Amino acid sequence: MATDARPRLALVPGEPAGVGPELAIAALRHAADAELVVFGDGATLARAAQTLGTTASFHPADADRKCLGVDGLRLVEVPNAVASTFGTPDPRNARSVVLALRMAAEACIAGEYDGIVTGPVHKATINAGGIAYTGTTELLAAHAGREVVMMLANDIVRVALATTHLPLRAVADALTAGRLERTLRILHAGLRGDFGIDDPAIAVLGLNPHAGEDGHLGREEIETIAPVLARLRADGMRLTGPLPADTAFLPRKLAEVDAVLAMYHDQGLPVLKYSGFEQAVNLTLGLPYPRVAVDHGTALDLAGKGTADPSSLIAAVDTCARIARIRRTRLCRKGESDA
Repeated sequence: MATDARPRLALVPGEPAGVGPELAIAALRHAADAELVVFGDGATLARAAQTLGTTASFHPADADRKCLGVDGLRLVEVPNAVASTFGTPDPRNARSVVLALRMAAEACIAGEYDGIVTGPVHKATINAGGIAYTGTTELLAAHAGREVVMMLANDIVRVALATTHLPLRAVADALTAGRLERTLRILHAGLRGDFGIDDPAIAVLGLNPHAGEDGHLGREEIETIAPVLARLRADGMRLTGPLPADTAFLPRKLAEVDAVLAMYHDQGLPVLKYSGFEQAVNLTLGLPYPRVAVDHGTALDLAGKGTADPSSLIAAVDTCARIARIRRTRLCRKGESDA
């Protein structure tokens, strides 16, 4: 990507029966500082445009911007197996949903796109379609052969997760020293490389109430978390913790850090979503390209009504474009220093 070029992003709407197609049309109408190409089913997108009271014409991914016209959209056609019905997912379309994600990922790795923005998928429908699927984050990580970290963010706070979709009784066993160290290293690198924060400060939560109360409420802080933090501080990372989760999100404390690492899903995300759900986005740190997703589900009950709020997807597009520019700038600087 040239230094003055607009980032070129692949936009994957997700579940065709959900609100993703409508949100994609709305995002494409948004005056984002990025060139968007949709990977999806054209017929579904056309129906989504109708629900929004507009029309859409589709053009090849390399179509010149001047030739698109008012309603023109760039599309990489990934046809559904059967026509989709808003509000009613069909497992027969599971393969096309996953294929669109894979095609977009491959195009990014090939250098054809600068990042991926993804809409919501319906995990149960994909699994019902015969595809073992735990989530888009896991799919893209496996495809790229990378360890990744899930981080959600809005204008108030960034929250990364040491563990993601696990039953609560499994969290303590999963929280090993090795896993925690890898997570913190990926988070630290992501804040530097994707957000341009040269010396990020990270608040690390404890696992137990009151961060274990000096061992009286659990020993994970003493035996696992604190030793990892000490080791990484010796490497130069700015880490605070382990902190009690019930006070770590106070505004005065958030003002001192660039991100918070929560030990499990519902320890950190309720605070983030309460503080600004509509503008929140989901990032996958550690991939060879930026990936940003909406922070909500398929909203099947709203699909086809034209009333779904596109704020999260628009924020995801803007965030992905911003990260793509930061990565490009850092790559250019590295090239200049190596010359």
